[in-house]
Amino acid sequence: MFDAMDAELKGLLDRQIAELEVRIEQTMASDDDLAATASILRSVPGIGPVASTMLIAEMPELGQLSGEQAAALPGLAPIAHDSGAMRGKRAIAGGRRQLRHVMFQAALVASLHNPILKTFADRLRAAGKPHKVVITAVARKLVTIANALCKSHLKWTNHAA
Repeated sequence: MFDAMDAELKGLLDRQIAELEVRIEQTMASDDDLAATASILRSVPGIGPVASTMLIAEMPELGQLSGEQAAALPGLAPIAHDSGAMRGKRAIAGGRRQLRHVMFQAALVASLHNPILKTFADRLRAAGKPHKVVITAVARKLVTIANALCKSHLKWTNHAA
């Protein structure tokens, strides 16, 4: 009995998700500015439809910020925990959490398939950095690259970093 209800509910949710995805794509395509921004973002290896849509939705300021501000909005900028002469450990915190999680996924892809970010990630791994630190650094760099490309209205080239 519950298996049939589960299958029916899953089917309903799948249809609703597909409908929402179509509506999001139609909205993006119907607005020239959104379509241009999405095209720029999707030109970056590692940023796909989900990441580009989340960047546009969660960071309407994209292209109008400095690199540091762009990294801070999703909470990818390291925050110092210093007091007086004591130098504490740096950690990321705050920001737009859902965007940060999507950017972590994009960073995983970019660290494998984006030639420039792969070299960057490999260099950090060779220096002995933990996996989470490497992915966070790649995510931060991905956001700052996206911001810079949107600011200059240019698409990605392998020389863009």
